[in-house]
Amino acid sequence: MMSGGTRPYSFVWLLAAAQLVAWGSLYYAFAVAVVPMEAELGWSKTSLNGALSVGLLSWGLCAPLVGQWIDRHGARAVMIGGAVAGGLLMVAWSQVREIWQFYLIWAAMGASMACLLYEPAFAVVTALYGADYRRAITAITLLGGFASTVLIPVTQLLCDAVGWRHAILAIGLFCIVFVGGIHALLLRPGDGKAPHQPQAVEKSGGPLVLSPVFLGLAVWFTAYGAIFTGLTFQLIPLMSAHDLDSGRIIVVMALIGPMQVFGRIVLLALGRRQTARGTGAFVVVSMLGSVTILLLAPGYFPALVAFALLYGAGNGIMTIVRGTAVPEYLGNARYGATNGALALPINIAKAASPLALAGLWSATGSPRAVILALLACCGVALAGYLTATFMRKS
Repeated sequence: MMSGGTRPYSFVWLLAAAQLVAWGSLYYAFAVAVVPMEAELGWSKTSLNGALSVGLLSWGLCAPLVGQWIDRHGARAVMIGGAVAGGLLMVAWSQVREIWQFYLIWAAMGASMACLLYEPAFAVVTALYGADYRRAITAITLLGGFASTVLIPVTQLLCDAVGWRHAILAIGLFCIVFVGGIHALLLRPGDGKAPHQPQAVEKSGGPLVLSPVFLGLAVWFTAYGAIFTGLTFQLIPLMSAHDLDSGRIIVVMALIGPMQVFGRIVLLALGRRQTARGTGAFVVVSMLGSVTILLLAPGYFPALVAFALLYGAGNGIMTIVRGTAVPEYLGNARYGATNGALALPINIAKAASPLALAGLWSATGSPRAVILALLACCGVALAGYLTATFMRKS
């Protein structure tokens, strides 16, 4: 049983429920709304997805500042503010008429996501739960991993029933009440605040952000971010390009989500026995193996099923590795600021990868070139993991 001072175990699950709704509202609703938005407003898919890229860039730029704030003051104010601001931005989104308005809303939405999604919650439980922080982070990502499973169908049902504008309005208001309310009731001033240390340094005395361990983590996580978003947007086109029928494509896509959850359940069962080094090794091997399968047998259905199982498990576990690696590799003296600094290049890669891969495909006319680029990113991720792991002080 975990202990966070006087906090009951339910504290973690309530934070997790807030993450589920926050991700489903601020992030996944976009995937549903763009289709009716395109039909009503006549904006292209490229223009609509460009707003999401702006949001991801904004998220990355704001994350270091949010992390520093949490280290100094705690997470309560920023997480309540992120929920309220994000919900209000969805209300504004429901009224949008011009493309520049949509881009402005998503630039601000990125700041709200930086204040709310995963990293601030990870900072809270890392500060409160001591040696049990891994189990707390695993529990949060386990429930948060159902965000797309729950909120995408709900958003679709609302869009079909009342139209996309009223659907986005309703979800935004619910985010304010539910997510903002949970954080207002649950969090105390100072939750997530770092121990008083004016400068986090390695044993060598250098700043963490200049250490080879930090740089290794940054390279590893940034390359992974590029792989993840690249596959998110290109996997269906890649399978379609090899004449896989829609039924089999749906099967492959449907396997990924449950495998993500399965991987997190395994880690939750392992508890303290899991380490970021051990689970990180599985992630880099699974990513390298899954993309290699995609390269060697892109149109062979049994191989694509194996790809989905391996990629889904690795992707689900990576979210936990992302939250637990900082205290294990670098210590948790400045968890918020360090995690925020890592988020900057990660979100830039996430924003750029889909556009870069689409451009590569257009320039070469070859889906194989896209898979080779993803395989190269796997190699970079492996190099970053090995650097961070072998340069880590014991």
